[in-house]
Amino acid sequence: MPRAVQFDEYGEINVLQVRDVARPEPGRGEVLVRVRAAGINPGENAIRAGALHDRWPASFPSGQGSDLAGQVEEVGPDVSTWSVGDEVIGWVDTRGSHAELVVVPAEHLVRRDPDVPWEVGGALFVAGTTAYSAVRAVGAGAGDTVVVAGAAGGVGSLAVQLARRAGATVIGLASDYNHPWLADHGVVGVAYGDGVADRIRAAAPGGVDAFIDTFGDGYVDLALGLGVAPDRINTIIDFSAAVRTGVKAEGTTESASAEVLGELAKLVAAGELDVPVAGTYPLTEVRAAFRELMRRRTRGKIVLLS
Repeated sequence: MPRAVQFDEYGEINVLQVRDVARPEPGRGEVLVRVRAAGINPGENAIRAGALHDRWPASFPSGQGSDLAGQVEEVGPDVSTWSVGDEVIGWVDTRGSHAELVVVPAEHLVRRDPDVPWEVGGALFVAGTTAYSAVRAVGAGAGDTVVVAGAAGGVGSLAVQLARRAGATVIGLASDYNHPWLADHGVVGVAYGDGVADRIRAAAPGGVDAFIDTFGDGYVDLALGLGVAPDRINTIIDFSAAVRTGVKAEGTTESASAEVLGELAKLVAAGELDVPVAGTYPLTEVRAAFRELMRRRTRGKIVLLS
């Protein structure tokens, strides 16, 4: 029997179980994918803990996971775009990609280029589309100076590159350890912590035009204090600050399309977008993977392999 990650109640990491489950059956317009790689994301941690119950309630037993890369195992009725054996990258909205087999709507898939490693393809959708939305939301472009908080994280590491591709000068807030990686990608690294506002001003003597917050913890207020207009600030995590201040909070939902995913995958295949993978874990070690994620100190993505 195929295995999948499930949990029966909200709680800490130890509620996660890897179980034998019935083989999923694709319906009309769907395909069954054998998952090779599936990224994990902070939102999944929050959902499992019950922190987002009012926004995205879980029904139990609940699966988890959105991102995936794998091979088409079976094709449902009325699907002509995919065949058994096709290698694909995609996503589900059913919290089910942390599994060996998952049913996916045919329109949620793009073809995997051999130059996109499995672990990168499996980590691309959530972080990539979120970064894409954030850069678009703040209108990053030539002549702009853009600050990205959490610049070495799963979303931040892509947002800094997409903002640079848009022509902006980018300042990335990250630990000193990550500054060489940022510099290699044309980004000015600035350490977070006490005095960060002064360090940003020193790095951007002409002022800051836009701010992307991927971390929370007061960065929306920091951006406003730097004189950034609310419509050029986007947070993907601090929703209460967005409501309070009127800044934007655009993320995956605004760019959840195969068109955007395909565009990002083409950039990866061409060597024009680097998706750092901080670590890979077998599906059976999903708890260890989330413990690493919760440290909030990794560069790039953590990925489950099956």
